[in-house]
Amino acid sequence: MLITSNRTYIRKKIVTVFVLCSVLMVALFGRLVYLMIWRSEHYSGLATQLHERERSIKAARGRILDINGTVIADNRTVCTVSVIHNQIEEPEEVISVLVKELDLSEEYVRKRVEKYSSIERIKSNVDKETGDRIREYDLAGVKVDEDYKRYYPYDSLGSKMLGFTGADNQGIIGLEVIYEEYLAGKAGTILTVTDARGVEVDEAGESRIEPIDGLDLHLSMDVNIQSYATQLAYQALETKEAESVSIIVMDPRDGELLAMVNVPEFDLNNPYELSQTIADETENETMTQEQLQDALNQMWRNGCINDTYEPGSTFKIITAAAGLESGAVTTGSTFHCPGYVVVENRRIRCHKAGGHGSQDFIHATMNSCNPVFVTVGLRIGIDNYYNYFKQFGLLKKTGVDLPGEAATIMHKKENIESVELATMSFGQSFQITPIQLITTASSIINGGNRITPHFGVKVTDKEGNLVEELEYPVERGVVSQETSATMREILEMVVSEGGGKNAAIEGVRIGGKTATSETLPRGSGVYISSFVGFAPADDPQVIALAIINHPKGQYYGGVIAAPIIRQLFENILPYLGIMDYNI
Repeated sequence: MLITSNRTYIRKKIVTVFVLCSVLMVALFGRLVYLMIWRSEHYSGLATQLHERERSIKAARGRILDINGTVIADNRTVCTVSVIHNQIEEPEEVISVLVKELDLSEEYVRKRVEKYSSIERIKSNVDKETGDRIREYDLAGVKVDEDYKRYYPYDSLGSKMLGFTGADNQGIIGLEVIYEEYLAGKAGTILTVTDARGVEVDEAGESRIEPIDGLDLHLSMDVNIQSYATQLAYQALETKEAESVSIIVMDPRDGELLAMVNVPEFDLNNPYELSQTIADETENETMTQEQLQDALNQMWRNGCINDTYEPGSTFKIITAAAGLESGAVTTGSTFHCPGYVVVENRRIRCHKAGGHGSQDFIHATMNSCNPVFVTVGLRIGIDNYYNYFKQFGLLKKTGVDLPGEAATIMHKKENIESVELATMSFGQSFQITPIQLITTASSIINGGNRITPHFGVKVTDKEGNLVEELEYPVERGVVSQETSATMREILEMVVSEGGGKNAAIEGVRIGGKTATSETLPRGSGVYISSFVGFAPADDPQVIALAIINHPKGQYYGGVIAAPIIRQLFENILPYLGIMDYNI
C-alpha cells in the first residue's frame, strides 16, 4: 500500500514538472516569436547602432551681407582630424605624422591615439591644405572630415556689432547670436559600419545625411559708411587720447542702422586675443583665467547698446519737445539768465559764468542755457515730465536687434522732487544708452514716429531667393507733426548760428545739438563729449551721434564732437545722394 502511494506521488511530481516545463517552453517560444517578429525592427536597429559609428558634418553657416550685397561674414573650409583607436594599425606612425603636421606635442597626441574610445578628436579648424596632406598618408584609423570656420573679410570692422562664433560655429555675441536661428543651418552625419572589434567594414561603405546650410542675413549696414565712421572714430581716439569713441549712423525715418562704431574694436578672426589697449591695461601675462575672461568681456562690450551714460545737453532736445508739446513754452517765450538758477536753495550754474541775459526760447536752445531748461522743466511739472519721459519711450528699451541692451536708469516717480526735475531737464541725474538717445531724437524730428533701430533687413537662401522680410514695430504720435517741425527748425539754428556751428556744411541744411557732461563724481574733471546731428534739416534722412569718452585737453562737445559729424556728413551725404558733390 505504501509502495503504491509513493508511486502515485512520484507520477504526480513527474506530471507537474512536465507541465511546468511545457508551460515554460511555450512561454519561451512565444517570447521568441514576439521578439523575432513583433520586435524585430527595434532590435535590428539596436544591433545596427552597436555597429555604426557616427561623425558629425557641420552645416555651412549663412553669410552676413551689407546693404550693397558685400559679404562681411563668410565661411572658410577647414578640417577636423580624429582617430578611431580600434582601427589604428601603426600607432607610432600615426602619432609621428599628427605631431608633425598638426604642430602638437607628442604627449598630447599619444594620449588621444592610445585612448580606448569610439572616436577621439585630435584637432579642429585645421586648414584644408594640412587636412589634405594628412589624408594622403592614408593612415588606418585616421579620419579627416571637412568642416567650416567663420571668416570675417574686414577683420575688426563693426566687430562689437557683428559679433563672432565659437568653435562649434554657434553665435557668441552681436548679430551672430541674435540671428542664430537663421544663420546656423542643420548639421549632417556620416555613418560607417564596424565589425565586433570596431573595425570598419569596407563592403558596407558609409552613408551620409547631408547638412542643411544656414540662410543669409542682409543688413542695413553699409561697409563704406562703417569704414569711414571707424576712421573718424580712431582719429578722435588718438588725437584726444580718449578712453573710447562711439558713432551711430541711422535713417531716422525707419530705424535702419547704417553704421555702429565702438573703438577700439577687436579682430573678429582672433576674438580671444586681447587688443593691445586692453592688454596694456590688464597686464595679461599675470592674469588668472577669470581676469582674462573679464578682460575679453570688456573688449567685446558694445558701448552703444550695453552701457548707459548721462546724456547732458543733447537731452535738451527731449525737454524742448516736451515743453512745446505741453504748452509750457513757445518759440517766442522769453527768459532771463543771470548765469545761474536757484532751485530749493540749490544753485545750478549756466556754462556761461556771466549768463546769457534776456533771450527767447530759440536762442536759449542755441546757447544751450541750463537755467532756461531748468525753468522749462519746472513749468512742465513732475507728473507731466515723467509722463513725457514715458510717452517718448525712454522708460523701455528700444528693441534694437543686438544682445544685452541696457535699460534707462531713472528715478522712481515718487522720488522725483524739484531738484531732480531741474537736473533731469538738462540731461543729468539719470542715464540712458546712446542707442536710446538717437532713437528718441529720431522720433522727435521724423514727425513723431517712435521707430525701432535695427540692422536686419531680410533673410535669403544662398541662391538669393527671399525667405523672410524682417519687420519692426513703429509707434506713431509720440509728438505732434507741428512740434516735430518746430524742433527741426530750432535744431537747424543750433548748427547754423549756435553752439553746433562746427557741424555746419555750406549749402546743406544740418540740424543738431551738442553736449558736454561731467562724469560722476562731479569735479573729477572727466567728461563725455557728444553731438547728435541730422540732415537735411527740413527732411531728415540720416541722423548720427558721436560720443567721445574721457577726452584729454579740450572737451567741449561743440568743439571736438561736432566736427566729427561734419566730416562724416561731408563724406556720406554725397554718397547717399542727399548732397551734391559740387557743394
